[in-house]
Amino acid sequence: MAGSESENSTPAGENKADGDRAEAGKGPEQETSEPMDPRRKRLNAIIGGAVLLVCVAAGVAYWLHSRHYESTDDAFIDSNQSQIASQVNGRVVELLVADNQHVEKNQPLLRIDRRDFEVKLEQAEAQEANAVAQVAQARADLLYQTANLAQQTAQVRVAQADLTQAQQDLARFAGTDPAAITRQQLEQSQATTKSALAKLDSAKQAVQAGEAQVASQSTKIDAAQASVRQTHADVDNAKLQLSYTEVLAPQAGKVTRRTVNLGNYVTPGQALVAVVPDEMWVTANFKETQLVHMNVGQPVDVTVDAYPDKLLHAHIESLQRGTGSVFSSLPAENATGNYVKVVQRLPVKIVFDGDDWRHLPLAPGLSVSPRVTVR
Repeated sequence: MAGSESENSTPAGENKADGDRAEAGKGPEQETSEPMDPRRKRLNAIIGGAVLLVCVAAGVAYWLHSRHYESTDDAFIDSNQSQIASQVNGRVVELLVADNQHVEKNQPLLRIDRRDFEVKLEQAEAQEANAVAQVAQARADLLYQTANLAQQTAQVRVAQADLTQAQQDLARFAGTDPAAITRQQLEQSQATTKSALAKLDSAKQAVQAGEAQVASQSTKIDAAQASVRQTHADVDNAKLQLSYTEVLAPQAGKVTRRTVNLGNYVTPGQALVAVVPDEMWVTANFKETQLVHMNVGQPVDVTVDAYPDKLLHAHIESLQRGTGSVFSSLPAENATGNYVKVVQRLPVKIVFDGDDWRHLPLAPGLSVSPRVTVR
């Protein structure tokens, strides 16, 4: 009996433990299977709908706002840089500017040794003075030749008068009774007439020679005057070459890319220094699909990548008549090969408004982000 009781008690204990574990296992399942509160469902639905509505409203607002603007990252600061080169040979004896120094228009940048050019100028001036003296001498000779011509013309009149007198004497002798004059007187009168005629011919020929000499002397004056003009041009050229020994700034700006130092020997065409002007603008390469409503004069907000906190105001000044690919070194030839359509970009010139941009150390090549208001 005791053995049977012990056997019966053991399964009862085991059954009780199994029942407890079963109840413990059923606890979580019963909790998760409980229905959610309807109020909580409505709250979650309201929150989800509100979030969705806000997202839709934000998207619509962004679309309505962005359609009135066009922007691009393909934009940069641009300017007309002046690359200054030497125009004469020589050694640099003075360097008057430093890197990144601001210079004014016509301010001297450097000087080249001018002694050789001063000597050439003196030679040209001496040749010019000699040519001027030759003109004066030629004019004096012309006056002398003109006076000789006048004297020779007077000799013609004298010879003409002598001939007239001789002809009249010969006529009287011819009309006189031969018995009243001697044969010698008649022959002498005839000889005098012939001599007067010969003198007249000689005087006329002398006048012609004198006229030829005057004309020749006038030509010499013209040649001397041409020589004066030539030597004067040589003087001007020598002065011009001398002026090239002082290299001046062609415009106001800052000195950059200085490649010359004191004592360097420079040659014509050799690059010496570059000057970046004070005036700058933005060149923005917009896609052709962005140009539909873009026009000259539209306002532009410009942000420089180097100074993102500064917003600059500008406007469109012009649109280039030709895309960038047209002016490239190897323009696209669409008539040959397989054609692939690519969206082209058109350079747009944007000019700053006011002077706010001058307070920033802008430099050509800096990246900017322009936003054009096209509405």
